Amino acid sequence: MLIHPDFLWHSPLAKKIKSFEFFYYDVHEALFLSDKEEKIIVEILIKIQKEYQSNIDKFSQELIIAQLELMLIYAERFYERQFITRKKSTFELLARFEKILANYFESGQLLEKGIPSVTYIAEQLNISPNYLGTLLRLHTQQNTQQHIQNKLIEHAKERLSNTHLSVSEIAYELGFEHPQSFSKLFRQKTNQTPLEFRQSFN
Repeated sequence: MLIHPDFLWHSPLAKKIKSFEFFYYDVHEALFLSDKEEKIIVEILIKIQKEYQSNIDKFSQELIIAQLELMLIYAERFYERQFITRKKSTFELLARFEKILANYFESGQLLEKGIPSVTYIAEQLNISPNYLGTLLRLHTQQNTQQHIQNKLIEHAKERLSNTHLSVSEIAYELGFEHPQSFSKLFRQKTNQTPLEFRQSFN
């Protein structure tokens, strides 16, 4: 089924369609439907086909778009089910995510390459950034960026409590170009400045 973008123009779905993250998944991140789910999708497609082949009137476009939106909402539901029910592959992926992140932080790449991007982590896992983000949000209630930031703060706390390095030196070690950016993130995550955190150990 091919839908020309102009067909959706000026419809509520035209504004909403970008919110369906699965449009940004890679081809290999397919939706695996159960027999029951497949039947639901096929029934919607048949309704669209019948509407398209019947006499066109002022309601035709609206009815087809309504069925399209219904199908996309079902697809979103089925993807969420897939993330939950395919537990083994999901938890293996989450474990690999944590390992890649830990290796990056412990191998000195922060100083050399800077803070890892969401795209970099997703590439290491051979999945799309959006797929990774959805997976993490469903299982941890945090997105990929938040996980990376939490790992940064863990390392920052370790350096602040176990070394005599200045806040600026620690910021550069952690891949920040500007110490102010590090201090701002640290305060957002801990409700303390780096210096206040360090003083709490003295």
